[in-house]
Amino acid sequence: MSTGGSSGRRSGPRTVPTELAALAVGVSPATIRKWASRGKLTRYGGPQRAEYDLDELRALAAGSSRTPPDQPPERTER
Repeated sequence: MSTGGSSGRRSGPRTVPTELAALAVGVSPATIRKWASRGKLTRYGGPQRAEYDLDELRALAAGSSRTPPDQPPERTER
């Protein structure tokens, strides 16, 4: 049987729950929820189960500075 050239991958986003999303990018679950509430990250899932797209998480984390997103940048004295 042919699958019409399909590689077997889903075309939609690959989503993970909040706790795994936080682990994937090295921040707290509260930071993931904050990013979603501020519109920086798309929230998927139902009212009782939030999920986040892994590719979107990686892109957001790659665009951030080396300072962890849930900590303010350090000030340097001149």
